[in-house]
Amino acid sequence: MKIRLGTRASLLARTQSGWVADQLMKCEPGLQIEEVLIETGGDQDQETPLHETGAPGVFTAEVERALQDGRVDLAVHSLKDLPIQQPEGLVLAAIPVREDPRDAWISADYAGVVDMPPGSIVATGSLRRRSQILNRYPELVVEGIRGNIDTRMEKYRDRGASGLLLAAAGLLRLGRRPLIRSMVSVTEMTPAPGQGALALEVREDDDKVREVVSRLDDSLTRQCVVAERSLLSALGGGCHLPVGALAGVSGGTLSLCGVLGALDGKNLVRLSAEGSVEEPELIGHDLARLIRKSGGDAILEQLDEGLET
Repeated sequence: MKIRLGTRASLLARTQSGWVADQLMKCEPGLQIEEVLIETGGDQDQETPLHETGAPGVFTAEVERALQDGRVDLAVHSLKDLPIQQPEGLVLAAIPVREDPRDAWISADYAGVVDMPPGSIVATGSLRRRSQILNRYPELVVEGIRGNIDTRMEKYRDRGASGLLLAAAGLLRLGRRPLIRSMVSVTEMTPAPGQGALALEVREDDDKVREVVSRLDDSLTRQCVVAERSLLSALGGGCHLPVGALAGVSGGTLSLCGVLGALDGKNLVRLSAEGSVEEPELIGHDLARLIRKSGGDAILEQLDEGLET
């Protein structure tokens, strides 16, 4: 059996896809994996802020089209980049065990964000991080930054920033833990929905590939990210809305923390909800309703105005 695996050409994407290929070949002796590199819109333009691109799936759409067209049999994505609405005929056959979902702090000068003096610059391309940083540390300055990990590592110093925030999962998968000055607690910075998780997407009617790939599915990780993405969906958001969400499971209970903040950090709502692990989507929708009632609707209106200008 042979599976054509579609992936972006970045080092991180290929590392993630390589891990998936290794796991699949362990599950299915004799399986052959052919890597197919696909350039996405997000790879072609590494300067425009993601929230200004105007198109959902900036890192995933081209890979999904290759899957729909039959040019590849399996697509591997970082789940946090995947739009809520999947293209017709495609399904997530597996969501493997999640890597560390936290954000990582990188700085030669300061042990953490809390140690930075007023006026210091923090580099991040994420509206979610911007909102939460400015809410907790209004005396800091947040500067946008784009590119792969190596590019951002080079850019942040050139732009006068004293620190850089990245998803820890990418650094850990690349074996770059030594670059991390400290891990940011999830109470200080709630991660993006699905952060640290991979999405393994196949054609719905490709039963053979779907069966093999589904062996990598981790039910607890899937339940958590379903709850997180349900919250994002119920808030009307795409991947770039400043929403944080992180779920955990204990026994038969799933707990979900969600945060929605204004871009200037002045207004922010952070709430939690819990329920049966068998109803992650319902928990996400219930928490979204609570956030909206607690000031979230006003924040969403402000965001609509701000992102349109």
